[in-house]
Amino acid sequence: MNMEKLFNGVFKDKIVLVTGHTGFQGSWLSLWLKLLGANVIGYSLDPPTNPSLFDTLELKKEINHNIGDVRNLSTLQKTIQDNNPEFVFHLAAQPIVRMSYDIPIETFEVNVMGTINVLEILRNSDVRVCEIITSDKCYENRNLDRPYTENDHIGGKDPYSASKGAAEIVTSSYRNSFFNIKSKDTHTSIASVRAGNVIGGGDWASDRIIPDCVRQLLVKKPIKIRNPHSIRPWQFVLESVSGMLLLASKMYECPTLYSEAWNFGPDESMHNVTVQELVNLVIAEWGSGKSTTPVNTEKEPHEEKLLRLDSNKAKKTLMWHPVYSIQECIAQTIMWYKYYSEQKTGLKDLTIKQIEYYSRKANQMKIPWAISE
Repeated sequence: MNMEKLFNGVFKDKIVLVTGHTGFQGSWLSLWLKLLGANVIGYSLDPPTNPSLFDTLELKKEINHNIGDVRNLSTLQKTIQDNNPEFVFHLAAQPIVRMSYDIPIETFEVNVMGTINVLEILRNSDVRVCEIITSDKCYENRNLDRPYTENDHIGGKDPYSASKGAAEIVTSSYRNSFFNIKSKDTHTSIASVRAGNVIGGGDWASDRIIPDCVRQLLVKKPIKIRNPHSIRPWQFVLESVSGMLLLASKMYECPTLYSEAWNFGPDESMHNVTVQELVNLVIAEWGSGKSTTPVNTEKEPHEEKLLRLDSNKAKKTLMWHPVYSIQECIAQTIMWYKYYSEQKTGLKDLTIKQIEYYSRKANQMKIPWAISE
């Protein structure tokens, strides 16, 4: 498979800026963009964890790596002006729900003002495509007995969810006020992406279910589950990243049709997977381990119990479709961590192979973005 021909070859030789490139999803996206032939410019704080996927993949050697804070308007502006990208993927964020209770001001500053800074700079740039990556938690969660669509109300009870809802409102405001792509005043297409609970190899963040599981399994201790019955839209990291890339390629080719909000979530068969069921799959794939539920969870910060995404718009309009079942998602994820625990080297090659394997499977399923011949 010729990787550079995926997504109609749109990214080959293009300059692409990724904010938050040192994070988990940002690292996967940056690596895949390199395989697609793009010239990647990264702008982010230092890697948020140790170990980090960014360091493991040695991405500093592969891309134009810039350390900077999205709250710093002048530094971000200089990076964009100096590199003149055609694509911008804005992933820089404070991404942890529980941490947002400890640092609410920083959470709002990064997630809202950081987004405003990106959009404000783009008003006077030659960027053709910008995607603002928010979250499935941007929706006002009413515990509805159905998945949320792009037309549902935006909101959020905890600071993280509220900040992502606010980022969506900001993006819509800027798009309608300054990036009316049907006018002659701008050529920049702006979209927002709302992905599900993304899992995959290389995530080491605190208070995320897979990293928490792996840390306990590595030291042979029980996995503590705070909310065993909660339901989340679990999906492998390459599902959301493929959605970002496909949407960006469509926006580049026809900006007037795709400049809006998009959900990229798991298939319907994965909509009712609880935290407990996910942990059971992890333990089975690892080959050992057990889980426990804390006796007293009354003092835990509020987290929604039910959250599902409706991706029918992306399926019908973009011809995007999830590739992995929940079992394949967990198998690929645990394969990465087990290799890490046993080898400590060759992780970049394994990560590239996982991208290639995912792309080949999408090709076999005849998903259009993966048909490269």
